[in-house]
Amino acid sequence: MDKIINVAVVAHVDAGKSTLVDALLKQNGVFNEHEEVVDQVMDSDQIERERGITIYSKNCAIRYKDHKINIVDTPGHADFSSEVERIIRTVDTVILIVDSAEGPMPQTRFVLSKALEQNLKPILFINKIDKKDARPDEVVNEVFDLFVDLNANDEQLDFPIVYGIARDGIATLDPTDLSSGSIEPLLDVLLNQVEPFKGSVEDNLQLQVSTLAYDEYIGRLGIGRITKGKIKTGELVTLCKNDGSLESFKVTKLFVNEGLNRVEKNEAFYGDIVTVAGCSDISIGDTICTKDQPEPLPPISIEVPTLSMNFLVNDGPFAGKSGKSSTSRQIKERLEKELETNVGLLVEELPDSDGYQVSGRGELHLSILLENMRREGYELCVSKPQVLTKEINGVKCEPFETVIVNVPSEYASTVISDLQERKGLLQSMTTTDDNYTHLTFSAPTRGLIGYRSAFITNTKGEGVMVRSFDEFKPFVGELQTRKNGVLVSMEAGKSLGFSLFNLQDRGQLIVGPAVDIYVGMIVGIHNRDNDLNVNPCRGKQLTNTRASGSDDAIALVPPRTFTLEEALEFINDDEYVEVTPDDIRLRKAILDPNERNRANRNK
Repeated sequence: MDKIINVAVVAHVDAGKSTLVDALLKQNGVFNEHEEVVDQVMDSDQIERERGITIYSKNCAIRYKDHKINIVDTPGHADFSSEVERIIRTVDTVILIVDSAEGPMPQTRFVLSKALEQNLKPILFINKIDKKDARPDEVVNEVFDLFVDLNANDEQLDFPIVYGIARDGIATLDPTDLSSGSIEPLLDVLLNQVEPFKGSVEDNLQLQVSTLAYDEYIGRLGIGRITKGKIKTGELVTLCKNDGSLESFKVTKLFVNEGLNRVEKNEAFYGDIVTVAGCSDISIGDTICTKDQPEPLPPISIEVPTLSMNFLVNDGPFAGKSGKSSTSRQIKERLEKELETNVGLLVEELPDSDGYQVSGRGELHLSILLENMRREGYELCVSKPQVLTKEINGVKCEPFETVIVNVPSEYASTVISDLQERKGLLQSMTTTDDNYTHLTFSAPTRGLIGYRSAFITNTKGEGVMVRSFDEFKPFVGELQTRKNGVLVSMEAGKSLGFSLFNLQDRGQLIVGPAVDIYVGMIVGIHNRDNDLNVNPCRGKQLTNTRASGSDDAIALVPPRTFTLEEALEFINDDEYVEVTPDDIRLRKAILDPNERNRANRNK
């Protein structure tokens, strides 16, 4: 039997989690000499690699000295914090990575609080100490203050500190000495800090499922740590479900992690993280126990969603042209499938329309789901994101976020003005020696929807903004986040350069020439605050008469293109984003201009 330690690598986004896991794998013989190794090897999903972020937690394992160390790479973005919440319960400790220049960020606070709640003793890893603006000593003090603020006990406050450069695979206990050239000092601290998982093979089996996976040959897989006892292939076990019901199933396959691979085993013991096959309806939070000896663990509690969107059947003129799955039944089946693994999601049927209200932890959380559906051939319309309010002690409350902004000082006043207009409250403001201003705000999520593009524009792309959910606070009243109306097509056909050229004075176009257009489709952003019906398909009248200057070549400004997130942030309450495998279009909810005018008059 192995001496097993389970460790999760947690941090704020871009602090270096996946890079540190790369170093641990490379220096412990996981890869062959001839094997080509990509960076962030754990980020295997296509969208993860495209965006450079971790979305799903993943397991791997290394062997160091006489120990087997199971490593869990976790997401750093606040929208995927439900992944972190359930993984924390399956590990013996966490390696908390903090950037040596940035210091603790909003998500650092969240992941640390979850670790402390489980009575884990974190190991602090100060990364990127080779940065020119590194300040490791100050950052350690800031992290200590964060521990105190989160009510850490004396044992947790006595956390070990390791410094290093994850990119180069270097860890050291002395930030002035980088001569070690390896990651081993971190592993030695881990072995000294954490005792191998203790138990007995004679105990009754207890295994709580923390993650789900799917194999097209053997079906649904449950992944979790064996808390007690052992499990064998072919064994008949009892499944204690979240609703209190019990059922029995036979373990058909059993896997453990070795390096990056899933290796089949006949038997696994307490402490190890295993993958179990054999039950088609296993869910996150279910506990696998010895046959007829049910000992369910407490259910995994996930924090409530803060944002919702309506996923609706596409009723536009181009419906079904590019998507193969566009009916209400197909959308429902896909959302139900997502609920099996995405525990931070909530899906409710809309009573008055052919669609579903989908709630999640943020715009990115929901837009990743939409992007996956789009790539799988789904076609649908999506409404503007709406925050979820709740009543606390008789007071209507809405979600607030902590917003940390780093901008060149010349743009600081603009950012302060923008966020205060969106009901943000400035909490702190400091200026660095390199003429950058560091701002901390508490702002309603509702006011931050759609702000990122304006922030990038107002800071000339030089500002950095980080957001993380804080808490529910009293509702702050009405907000107007978008100041411009839109140009809406009142004709169907192909857009023509001649008409687009004449529309350029009215605003910024979002379509180019020779694009299929339908009535009610948004083709541009109006210069003013009202919507304007336009005809982007009108051609030039051809005559036999030639006149000086009338046949000059036209010059079109390149149209603005929206990513899925930008489109969701941009639209208003009476608009939809039409999501298809080929295109992302913006449209009015009511396409016909006369019906739209009547609806506006009746408001």
